[in-house]
Amino acid sequence: MQLFNKISWYFLKEWKQYLGSIILLIIIAILQLIPPKIVGILIDNIIIKKKYENLLFYWIGLIFLISLIIYFLRYIWRILLFGAAYKLAMILRIKIYQYLSKKNKTFYLQYRTGDLMARATNDIDKVVFAAGEGVLTLIDSMITGMLVLTIMITQINWKLTFLSLLPMPIMTFIITKYGKKLFFAFQKSQKTFSNLNNQTQESLTNIYTIKGFGLENYEINKFKKITDDVNKKNIIVSKIDAKFDPIIYSSIAFSNVLTISSGSYFIWNNYITIGQLTSFMMYLGLMVWPMLALAWMFNIVERGSAAWNRIQIILQKDLFIQSGSKNIINDQKNIIIKIKKFKYPQTNSYVLKDIFIKMNFNQIIGICGPTGSGKSTLLNLIQKNFHINKGNIFYDNTPINKYNTLQWRKKISFVHQFTFLFSDTIKNNINLGNIKNANKKIKYISKLTKIHNDIMKFPDNYKTKIGEQGIMLSGGQKKRIAIARSLLLNSEILILDNALSAIDRPTQYSILKNIKKWKKNNHTIIISTHELGILKELDNIFIIQNGTIKNQGTHYELMKYENWYSKMYKIQKLNKII
Repeated sequence: MQLFNKISWYFLKEWKQYLGSIILLIIIAILQLIPPKIVGILIDNIIIKKKYENLLFYWIGLIFLISLIIYFLRYIWRILLFGAAYKLAMILRIKIYQYLSKKNKTFYLQYRTGDLMARATNDIDKVVFAAGEGVLTLIDSMITGMLVLTIMITQINWKLTFLSLLPMPIMTFIITKYGKKLFFAFQKSQKTFSNLNNQTQESLTNIYTIKGFGLENYEINKFKKITDDVNKKNIIVSKIDAKFDPIIYSSIAFSNVLTISSGSYFIWNNYITIGQLTSFMMYLGLMVWPMLALAWMFNIVERGSAAWNRIQIILQKDLFIQSGSKNIINDQKNIIIKIKKFKYPQTNSYVLKDIFIKMNFNQIIGICGPTGSGKSTLLNLIQKNFHINKGNIFYDNTPINKYNTLQWRKKISFVHQFTFLFSDTIKNNINLGNIKNANKKIKYISKLTKIHNDIMKFPDNYKTKIGEQGIMLSGGQKKRIAIARSLLLNSEILILDNALSAIDRPTQYSILKNIKKWKKNNHTIIISTHELGILKELDNIFIIQNGTIKNQGTHYELMKYENWYSKMYKIQKLNKII
């Protein structure tokens, strides 16, 4: 029942539809009480006493009319109630997407993609089912049950009612007990489903890697183990679930036995008539739904509660990217990085320490160093992807955490070392910012990044669909499209994180030369790379080793004395990498 309290905000939002449904359910419950009463009257007066025989077809017609009205009213309340429930699905999915977009990278280090997909789809379906069928079973069982019970007590015989409902308290106790077990079993079941979802997503995403290494059988066996685990957990849920119906039907059967035996005694002693016993049996039949609904409601609500708890992890605000309130008024300012210490969440070792970098506006800055030295981490911090433990990054002498995050990120175009393209056309991948009337700009930028000629070789040119994650493109083509995408945004700060890898040497230098032309004294560019020849003509180069700045200067300054840069440059030149 706690689930209904947790989503009460939605019931208040859609109160008109829920109230309308409840009113219709009350009307239907009242109308359902009339036919059994009529049948009792027919048996006692027309069949036994042979009275009012001329009114027989009138009573039958009335029963038919009531049934017809109930049919149409049920149709209307289903539209109202389930329509409101489906709106909840839309609201929750939009809300989850909004929250996911605001989460920082710490959150995504903790939760896998497949798990989040399961929470945003399967778990929401369970909550929505509870908001629809769960509310129906709760309200309808309460209204119908109470009205029928009242009629049975006041209109027929309270002693017979008491005897017939003796099994109910025992049934309620057992159902409540199994409901708690179902809650925990379903939580475990959903967790294994998340694992299955994640494994499926990872396997399909990396299918060519799996095939390339000949790991098909290994992955199939791995998938079988996870599927087997899901199956075992679902069987546990099914076993608990399967106990509900036998308990309900056993209770109903026992109630019928008590009713017939007790009713016969009451008729024999003239406490009730045959018609009243018939009406009572029909009312008891109406009580079957509330009893079934009670068990079903526990089932639905416990599943919904378990699903809601999993969704709540996404809807918590503790791992949000902290956005400042200050607007960025001035453009084209210097960037100063002062990081005393930084470590990733849930780790003990510091990745960066004692970092001081000053980037003057309109400069092209190079960042290099050994693998794992902290280059990509530094670039992530510039984007406000993580909170800096001690220190800050300044723009216009103001810490960037005081700026509005959305405004700050609009100033940055970032080309990640791991290129991601959407399953769409080349044009739409380049024009990710949805810039209007950008066809000429797209072609111009594509020529700058040396991808235009490649695009024109495809059958549909810029309208060519590139498949899942750009599967039909080479690594170099993906990189160049990603660079074109960033240049088209025309942001003040351009960050290239090993973005020129997988591109042949002449093309690399041509792209770099064109980027310098594109810059036109309006952009600050940060290039991180292992290929030192790219950095030769840059304004300043920072060497990061073991998470700290070891050296800095221009290429020619760094080559004057022995350091990591000068050593690696000579090695790369000797090996004709440069």
